[in-house]
Formats: sequence, C-alpha cells, structure tokens
Amino acid sequence: MSDNGPVRYKVAEAARLAGVSASTLRLWESQGLVVPGRSGTGHRQYSADDVARLKRVSWYRVERGLNPAAIREALESEEPSADGAETGQSSGLGRKLRSLRHAAGKTLDQVASDIGITASTLSTLERTSQGVGFKTLHDLAEYYATTVSRLSGEENEEVPAVIRAGEWRTWPETTPGVTVQLLAEGRRMMDCHRFVLAPGAASEGAYRHEGEEFMHVLSGRLELVLDSDQFFDLGPGDSLYFESRRYHSWRNRHDGETVLLWINTPPTF
Repeated sequence: MSDNGPVRYKVAEAARLAGVSASTLRLWESQGLVVPGRSGTGHRQYSADDVARLKRVSWYRVERGLNPAAIREALESEEPSADGAETGQSSGLGRKLRSLRHAAGKTLDQVASDIGITASTLSTLERTSQGVGFKTLHDLAEYYATTVSRLSGEENEEVPAVIRAGEWRTWPETTPGVTVQLLAEGRRMMDCHRFVLAPGAASEGAYRHEGEEFMHVLSGRLELVLDSDQFFDLGPGDSLYFESRRYHSWRNRHDGETVLLWINTPPTF
C-alpha cells in the first residue's frame, strides 16, 4: 500500500489500540459491532475509524454494561442520519433500509427476528449495503412494502431514452459475485436488468413476488429452480418465462461468468 494511502491495522494492532484481545475483535465482528475491510488476500484490515468505533464499543460494554444489541443501537444513534453526511462505509441502500426501519419504529433485533436473519447481518447490511443474498434482500423489501429495485435506486425522474453499451448504472453489490446493471431507468412498467454472475453466484434461497418475468441467457449457464421441484438448465440463447409468484431460486453452475437479460413486469422485484 502506498505511503500516502489511509492507515490500515491488522487484527493484533487494532486490538492493542482498542485495549482488547484479538479474539474479542472477532467476536464483535460476528455480532455486527464492527465490519473491517479486507486485503487482497482476504485478511482483516481496520481503519482509523474502525479503531475509534472499537473504543466506543469497549466503553459501552465496560462503562455502561450494555449487551451487543444495545451497543448496536447506541452506536447507530451516534451516526449521521439518512439526511446527514455519509460515513465511509455507508451507501444508499443501507441508509434506505435503516430509514425504513426507523419509520416503522423497529429495532435491529425486531426486524432481524421477523425476517429470520441475525441482528449482526442486518446491522452490517445497513452500514455497508453488503452481506446478504437476493432472497434476504427481497424479504426485507417485502417487509417494508417496497421492492428491491426501488431500494437499489431505480426512481430517477430524469432518465435517458437510450443507455449505451457499457454505460449501465449498477445496483449496490449486496451479494458477492452478483452484478445487476440497469438497462432502463425510471418508473417504468418493466424492470429491465442485465445480470452478470460470477462462478458459483446464487440467489441464496428461493423467493417470490407479484408479476411475471422473462430471462434470456446471453452467455454461460444458469440453473433455475421453480417451486423446489422444477429444474431448468439454461445455456446461451435459452429463454424462460414464468409467473413471479412461483418460488424461484438460481445459481451459476458454470465454471465461468454467466450473463443474463432479465425482465420483470410489473416492476415488483
């Protein structure tokens, strides 16, 4: 890393600065109290902001005697609101989810329990817009009576009639290996997307919603399962049309990248 780049601390260094053990840092990460970055080789890297957050976690735990859920709520109340300045790790989708939760008068633990995920997973999603699969993202959208597309920012009023090749806007990447690019923007009668799936990328569960959908495989291969018992192995040039109210899940079982044209109507995804 360049000498001019931001300082990054390894686990042992961050633990020493925060006055706790390395095992405590890993525990706090599993509880969603801190989300460190990763190096190119996958090792944890803590920023100066992360270290400051660790010190606040330690203070709340020791001086106030708070449990992890209460610490998450206390830290959240310290962060800028959705109308204020962004933190380095936060982005639009996470802020929207947190705003919707606040409007519903719900705590992290309440929503996580209702959805069937851990509070630490939800906390990470609200802070970083990452860490969940498409099924969980859809479940949250349904919980808040909205759609994944709207959460991901497809509500621009001023949109171009033509979107040139390679100039597609991209959704926040909540799931590693899944890239969703917008082929048409604004409030339309259809959600028109280009999915780019890395090897092994998947929906991580089955979901359903209102409407109908059409997919066309441009390259690679996709396995799609309807209602847990109908399996479709789709290759280049293959298309599939189905009712969105049927439970559907998908996975790229190809050893390379799979690219899909995917359309939902009405825009309920």
